[in-house]
Amino acid sequence: MKTSVSAAGESRLKQAITGPALFLFILGDVLGAGVYALVGKIAGEAGGAVWVPLLVALGFAMLTAASYAELVTKYPKAGGAAVFAERAFGIPLLSFLVGFSMLAAGVTSAAGLSLAFAGDYLSAFLDTPAVPTALVFLTIVALLNARGIRESLGANAVMTVIEVSGLLFVVLLAARFLMSGAGEPARVLEFAPDVSPAIAVLGAALIAFYSFVGFEVSANVAEEVRNVQRNYPRALFGALLVAGLVYVGVGMAATAVLPPAVLAESSAPLLDVVRATGYRVPDWLFAAVALVAVANGALLTMIMSSRLAYGMADEGLLPTFLTRVLPERRTPWLAILVTTLLAMVLTVTGTLRALAETVVLLLLFVFMATNVAVLMLRRDRVATPHFRTPTALPVLAILSCLLLLSQQSAGTWLRAALLMGLGALLYGLGRWQTRRGR
Repeated sequence: MKTSVSAAGESRLKQAITGPALFLFILGDVLGAGVYALVGKIAGEAGGAVWVPLLVALGFAMLTAASYAELVTKYPKAGGAAVFAERAFGIPLLSFLVGFSMLAAGVTSAAGLSLAFAGDYLSAFLDTPAVPTALVFLTIVALLNARGIRESLGANAVMTVIEVSGLLFVVLLAARFLMSGAGEPARVLEFAPDVSPAIAVLGAALIAFYSFVGFEVSANVAEEVRNVQRNYPRALFGALLVAGLVYVGVGMAATAVLPPAVLAESSAPLLDVVRATGYRVPDWLFAAVALVAVANGALLTMIMSSRLAYGMADEGLLPTFLTRVLPERRTPWLAILVTTLLAMVLTVTGTLRALAETVVLLLLFVFMATNVAVLMLRRDRVATPHFRTPTALPVLAILSCLLLLSQQSAGTWLRAALLMGLGALLYGLGRWQTRRGR
């Protein structure tokens, strides 16, 4: 097995990510752009008690996050889930498909975020054609990514602070509105009528779980984290808990100000909440915050995708030329270039809606593989102390993934199967070229 660590035991990637930077990295990726439409969708399923399915979804996410904390601190290498699968199962095809699932989901998400950036939010400031603007946006993201992980995370830190501040502003504005005697705080304890609360919570938790997806991205920058055994678990669990608290606060604020039926019909629920308070807040302000959130998500996703491609290539699962790094910056420039070009192709094709529905299903397979891997690798002893999760948690995480998988539609399964088939074909071609070269 190849390694991205030198003979002296040092990584060829620059270890520039501190604990606070990693915390903001994970927090920014988990909160993401989806929160601005999330509240309405959950309210439509669960009613006013939005905070209940949010907490359930947070619990599901924390189960799998515990497995990531153990494996990342045990094997701190770029490549994430693909590296874990290779070590646990020893089946190159399976390792490739796990990594390919992450790569496909990440690149597709970045393409979708680029179109979101160039769409309605940007039109509040500029009237530009969507696709060319999205391509320019992806180019800027790639240049920032190639400049260096420190610079990229510095931009992420600023954008995450803006993003969280915007969400906290919604909560504070709603609180002031309720303290004036307006609104209906009792709605936060009401479930959707004519539906069993348990069924309503489960249906809403399936949607809410999507909002917590993103923490797995951090596994692909583990090789660039300082003191990863100490910093990674703290940053991971801390970011998930903070994101959960923000989600709960935003959800309770939204349903206390507006009825769930109104939120469910809105494409911009938080903006409608601000408008309903009657306070004079310009619409462009939230458009700007949304643009920052979208840009932040795209940057973090492309950082993950390029590091994942680098790690898979270093393991021999992708062509080895993807391991080339810039001499001074020590960033995987060719992996950044290839993943950016793939995102641009997806942006131009306009098939992002169908692929986006497959992203969550692909990530659930990645989570399944990771939770099984953490159990299988318990027999692999390493000299370095690392985080260890209780055995019951990966088992519960596997059950939660199976529960979520059972709720996916047939069309989503078909699209995922076709995409995985494409991945298997690419793997077969790569193996054939390797044998031919030998």
